[in-house]
Amino acid sequence: MTALEAIATHRPEHSVSIDDLADSLGLTRMQVRLFRKFHGFDRVPLDPGGTLLDLLRPAVAGLPLAGREQQVRYLVHARNMPFAAPYPLSPLHDLRDELGLSHAVAFTVSHHACATALIAIDVAGQLLAADGDEDGLALVLAGEKAFTRDAQFVPGTSIFGEVGGACLVSAGGRRDRLLAFANSARGEFNGRFDELPELAAQYELEYPVALTDVLFAAMKQAGLALTDLSLILPHNVNAVSWVRLCRRIDFPVERVVLDNVPVTGHAFCADFFVNYQTATGQGLLRPGDRYLVAAAGQGATFSAMVFEH
Repeated sequence: MTALEAIATHRPEHSVSIDDLADSLGLTRMQVRLFRKFHGFDRVPLDPGGTLLDLLRPAVAGLPLAGREQQVRYLVHARNMPFAAPYPLSPLHDLRDELGLSHAVAFTVSHHACATALIAIDVAGQLLAADGDEDGLALVLAGEKAFTRDAQFVPGTSIFGEVGGACLVSAGGRRDRLLAFANSARGEFNGRFDELPELAAQYELEYPVALTDVLFAAMKQAGLALTDLSLILPHNVNAVSWVRLCRRIDFPVERVVLDNVPVTGHAFCADFFVNYQTATGQGLLRPGDRYLVAAAGQGATFSAMVFEH
């Protein structure tokens, strides 16, 4: 059974108020107020002079990897954006060599937007199980540079921050065992919402239904009900969407970890890792607790995982 041995993150020291991003994002004062008061955003971490490696390297350093490098079979980068650097540069392969993991297979999982991290974890677990090596590990990375306006901003919905995340995945383990994974791809929502207002409006209507369906599909697969869950670890698209979803499914919003929305924004595919660290750091998860992880990526992909801590 796929398990997460450890999770670590890195948040750049430098952060920027969304007020100071207004000009570069083309936001009016009213839009800034809506993002702050309604969506729950305040600041986002940004490292303008840093590279993707500067984001991912410190996250990996937080994992208990030293001395276990030979156990790592796969190095996987879960990406929202389909590209990270101009050809022929390959930050992932550079990091692989830095870490002494030249023996590991390095690849990227993408094209599922912000739901990609959960898919990458599932892929890593399946590869390790197929290998049959009980000691084998996969190193899954998340985090990207907000290097363009399109990469930093979804109009009327979300603002992205730069956070690096890393986790060690094994084919079996006692902590954070994967009980279920549900995934739904809705290709009819592929397109630029700012250029296709009718598509954006339809997605806004379908979003809570599609996300609810995938959450309950994961819980059914795990044989659990909402009342069995200790927490939901969300994607940080914004706060108000989770308030609405909790009303829809009758789940206490206080048990959804939304602490990071004001201080990290939407951290691309790294939201799970960031929210997990917050939950464990605050003692919100005890051994044996079941928790649900949710993600939705424009395009559109809806994913959910149920874990046992």
